[in-house]
Amino acid sequence: MKRRFISVIFVILSITIGFTQEIPKNKYGLSVVNDFGLYQTQIKKDSAKALVDLQKFIPGIFIDVRYATENNFAKTKFYESQKVFLRAPAAAALKKIQKELSQQNISLKIYDAYRPYSVTEKMWEFVHDDRYAADPKSGSRHNRACAVDVTLVDLKTKKEFAMPTPYDNFTVKAHHSYSNLPRKILANRKLLKTIMTKFGFETITS
Repeated sequence: MKRRFISVIFVILSITIGFTQEIPKNKYGLSVVNDFGLYQTQIKKDSAKALVDLQKFIPGIFIDVRYATENNFAKTKFYESQKVFLRAPAAAALKKIQKELSQQNISLKIYDAYRPYSVTEKMWEFVHDDRYAADPKSGSRHNRACAVDVTLVDLKTKKEFAMPTPYDNFTVKAHHSYSNLPRKILANRKLLKTIMTKFGFETITS
């Protein structure tokens, strides 16, 4: 089902998402900003809520937004663009990671970052399992632009590092606790996890 090359979603810890009461609530009682004017009002109040275009902010970073194609678990195009965005603090942390990795001739590759709430609703229609997809009743860190799906790329060969599963994988092999893997793959997973957590990100279990 869901094929995720690293099958890790990293979540920045330092961001507090604080919505004001003026944001309308949906049927689940969640505050959802779905209007550009309202978004502009929010970032005027708190610049940390601004969405940063990662390709412009981190030159040279690799992008492969599968949800902008049909090459994903649902065989459905969810996005109209390959652009990827994160909240400003998360984007700044990711830029530091990319800089440190570049010293080892390694780059990040981004599969997904900010995800509109409407896409979360559509994905839930395909995957009714909150281990691998966000339940619209609670939303996700992707909806709040502070989560990113990533892997590593060798800058010399332009090839992705071997990881436990392909991107969008909904099996136990995608879990961080799964260890029945070749040593090289375990080392690659550890390398990615170590540098992400160093700069304030954490992993989810699946």
